[in-house]
Amino acid sequence: MSLEACAPLTATLPLEVRGKIADFILGVFAVFQDLDFSFLEMNPFTLVNGEPYPLDMRGELDDTAAFKNFKKWGNIEFPLPFGRFLSPTESFIHSLDEKVKSHSLWYSGTCQVGDLGYASELGNYAEYSGAPNEEEVLQYARVVIDSLQCATADPDGSKRALLIGGGIANFTDVAATFNGIIRALREKESKLKASRMHIFVRRGGHNYQTGLAKMRDLGEELEDLGEELEVPLEVYGPEATMIGICKEAIDCIMSAA
Repeated sequence: MSLEACAPLTATLPLEVRGKIADFILGVFAVFQDLDFSFLEMNPFTLVNGEPYPLDMRGELDDTAAFKNFKKWGNIEFPLPFGRFLSPTESFIHSLDEKVKSHSLWYSGTCQVGDLGYASELGNYAEYSGAPNEEEVLQYARVVIDSLQCATADPDGSKRALLIGGGIANFTDVAATFNGIIRALREKESKLKASRMHIFVRRGGHNYQTGLAKMRDLGEELEDLGEELEVPLEVYGPEATMIGICKEAIDCIMSAA
C-alpha cells in the first residue's frame, strides 16, 4: 500500500481532506497487516475536527496467527460455531496449537484412504507442521495415541494402523519431531500392543535420514529385548509414495480382520 495506490480512492474528495484520508487508509492498512486481520470494515466514518473518525467498525482476526500476536491481541477468545463445544482434549490441543506456527493442511493420505474406499475407517487425523519442538510433539502424540481407543483391542480382533508421515518437510526438523513421537510410542507401548496397532512411518525433509534411523532403532529395540514384535513398525523414506503406504496399511488391517 502506498500513496500512489490510495490516489484513486481519494480522487473525488475535497482537496483539503485528501491527504488526511490517504494517511488514514495507510495507517489502517498497516494495523490490518500487523495484527493479522482477515476482515476490517468501517462503515460509516466521518470527520471530526478534520480527522477521520469511525462511527462503526467490525473486524475479524486470523486465529492461526495467535502464535505471534497473543501479546498484541491480549485476552482474545475466538467463538466456536453455534452449538459447538470443545472437549477437554480439544482444548488442550488448541492451547498447543496456539504456540506453534502451524499451517492448516489436509493430509493427502486422508483423501487417498477415501479414494481407496475406506474413509469410514479413519479414526483420527493430526497435523504437526510449523517446526514444533520435541516437548510439544510429545504432548501432541500422547493425545493422538490415546484418542485412537488404544486401551483395548476391538471385540472382533481387528488390527489398527497408525500412519506417521507426510510429504517433504520444508522447515520442520524431522529428527526433532520424531524424538517426541518416539517418546510417546515408548510410553504408550502397552496400549499399542493391546490394540494390535501396526505402525507405518514415511517421511522426507530436513534431517529425515536421522529421524528414520531413530524409528528403525525403536523397532529393533523391541526385538533385542527378546519380545514378540506385537507392534510392527515399518519405516519408509521419500522413495515410497503415500498412497502406496495407505494401501499397505489398509491391506494389513483388512487381512487380519
